[in-house]
Amino acid sequence: MKIVYVLLFACISCSRSGENVSDVRPEKMEKDSVIVKSHIDTNALTLETRYLCPEGFERVKVDSLSYGAYLRSLKLKNFSHPVMLWNGNPKPSQWMSCGVIDQELDPLNLQQCADAVMRFRGEYLFGIGAFDKISFNFVSDNKPHSLTSYTSERSYVAFRKYMRYVFNGANTSSLKNQLQPVQHIREIQPGDVFVQSGNPYGHAVTVMDVAVNTEGKKYFLLAQSYMPAQETHLLINPEYPEFSPWYEAKDGRIITPEWEFNSTDLRRFK
Repeated sequence: MKIVYVLLFACISCSRSGENVSDVRPEKMEKDSVIVKSHIDTNALTLETRYLCPEGFERVKVDSLSYGAYLRSLKLKNFSHPVMLWNGNPKPSQWMSCGVIDQELDPLNLQQCADAVMRFRGEYLFGIGAFDKISFNFVSDNKPHSLTSYTSERSYVAFRKYMRYVFNGANTSSLKNQLQPVQHIREIQPGDVFVQSGNPYGHAVTVMDVAVNTEGKKYFLLAQSYMPAQETHLLINPEYPEFSPWYEAKDGRIITPEWEFNSTDLRRFK
């Protein structure tokens, strides 16, 4: 079954949950036509300052040393910066991005969707010195492979080598098995992950931030990498452009530009 959504005079074709979402939007669609300017400060260079809360909402409180605080503090490239692929070419479909994480990307086709999720988590733990907690399950044995078992070094260079090792051994299936299910989407937190494991492909995106109003209603931001490996970028909301780039935390389907999730796909690092 195919479902078609219309977004500001252009359309995308979305397939069933767990399948790739086909992009038929004109390749040269301008970003300004698919974002709500009142929700974005295009001059700001951090996640927290660029993405403004919807009216009546405020960001959920997080501890200053928490994973959520780390994600909020991430630096972004200039708003006009295109999403680049691992080989130095721009991603063909730029309309879906409203910001690129300022993070070095290896010139290898490795850091795809689940890898970007694990990179965020690994970078955070490395930054706070929690080396013994940096560990990710592998597909081959569904067992954790830790930084401390990989190397005795504690340099950033050694950490990046370890992450390439992880990218080669892990995928959406092993990531999903490692994460703990979140009982209900209303419990969503920054750092949570929407993940589906598929055959042959799945997808995973990171919840970058969460906003809440006095009634407890929540909105969240999403970031992804994809195939082939590409810079991690913030996603617009193609289904409800009036809230974009924020997504509403509600039961049911969550339509992102390149994938369809369900609210029950939400998981969390333990």
